[in-house]
Amino acid sequence: MRHAIRFLLGPDARTIETCDPTLTVLDWLRGSERLTGTKEGCNEGDCGACTVVVVRPEGPPGAERLRYRTVDACITFLGMLDGCQLLTVEHLRRADGTLHPVQRLMVAEHGSQCGFCTPGFVMSLFALTKDRPAATGEVWTSASPIDDALAGNLCRCTGYAPIVRAAERALAAPEADAFDAAHDDTLARLLALRDDETVAVSGPKGRFLAPATIQGVVDLMAEHPDATLVAGATDVALWVTKGLRVLDPVLWLGRVPMLRVVGEAADHLYLGAGVSLAEAGLHLSRLHPDLGELFRRHGAAQTRNAGTLGGNIANGSPIGDAAPALIALGARLHLIGRGTEREIPLEDFFLAYGRQDLRPGEFVGGVRVPKLGPDALFRAYKISKRFDEDISAVLGAFRVTLAGGTIREARIAYGGMAGTPGRAARAEAALVGRPLDAAVVPAFKAALAQDFTPLTDMRATAGYRLRVAGNLIERLIHEAAPRAPETRLASVGALAHA
Repeated sequence: MRHAIRFLLGPDARTIETCDPTLTVLDWLRGSERLTGTKEGCNEGDCGACTVVVVRPEGPPGAERLRYRTVDACITFLGMLDGCQLLTVEHLRRADGTLHPVQRLMVAEHGSQCGFCTPGFVMSLFALTKDRPAATGEVWTSASPIDDALAGNLCRCTGYAPIVRAAERALAAPEADAFDAAHDDTLARLLALRDDETVAVSGPKGRFLAPATIQGVVDLMAEHPDATLVAGATDVALWVTKGLRVLDPVLWLGRVPMLRVVGEAADHLYLGAGVSLAEAGLHLSRLHPDLGELFRRHGAAQTRNAGTLGGNIANGSPIGDAAPALIALGARLHLIGRGTEREIPLEDFFLAYGRQDLRPGEFVGGVRVPKLGPDALFRAYKISKRFDEDISAVLGAFRVTLAGGTIREARIAYGGMAGTPGRAARAEAALVGRPLDAAVVPAFKAALAQDFTPLTDMRATAGYRLRVAGNLIERLIHEAAPRAPETRLASVGALAHA
């Protein structure tokens, strides 16, 4: 057992032996380190003023390379930096005072006015230039990568046009920087921090535990049945920053490689619970473009980089975006306990609001997602007030299997319509055996009203939810037509890439 958190702060090694389990990176930077370039805005992961970059080695053993990911420091616990490099806006400028190319372009394009949000924008643009396809050997996964990178950074005075122009120039003529020169040395130092020890540190407010193996998780859960399991902390951190809860102990799952496994077979895709939402979206987009688009709109880049697929499912939110889409696909949940493993249909995991089918000592290990057959039609629709960085009012997901134009099977799931995400069993039955055309709409809507009794809250009224959920079948019918009309908002990013 290792009683210290080890990471790099810029080029400098840090060893933390005493730490409260829910001390945020933001509070540590501004309080202990006096690195005040990272700002506190919303303190809930929405505004991006606290954006920092976390650097980790990724890739198969012997072929790792550094990946630069933005996260919100206000909802990241300090212990979650173990084995990483943390970069703030203070680390971008060279020792001689020369600005980083991204900073220089922000100045040249007048991308800052009051300056409060500027460090967060700079860090998001910095990460975008470091992980651009030319540097990673990949391709853009969106027609609007700049818009996606900046969706989690809010500016209240300058406007986004000059910031986008700085981003365009940074991507059009990338420049090598000090981080490129230090790549091999930084990679070696981070790899040297890896071990199989369980990390255990304590502070006045409790203990932070971070096992490195599945067995370590099982053993610690048996020893600490009251532990709060944390993966990306994008939800749990709000219990602390907004609810002022004291969590002791915190058991962080981010050091367990087996929870980040991605596997593929002829008929399914397996995603470990620790796979980030950003990575999950990339893999699931290969099953259907709607899945990639759904995950692209899941919060902002900072949230997707930190949050995990397993965490999004395990917290049981009735408005979580992943669960309805995966339920419609027929996904099965992999659960791990002390000496036991089991798989259940994902829809059976959600028992009631705030209650999931987890036996004592069990945790989510991963999810098995079936691939679509040649006769399957799939669509996922997110309805929210804003296109970017917004929580769904309704999310509807449809998987319809056709045979000669007739619906042979239907799996339909919704989020935002009840205390849990769930299937619309009566609406499914109203479709089976009938052609997918306008004639099925009245029966579908009537059945849907029996499946769900939605609530009214700040996001939508009950009547709006029910009407929108019913209308989605009409959208599905339109999109399935031989000469389908355009129903999707075209990407209008400032910089388009094929």
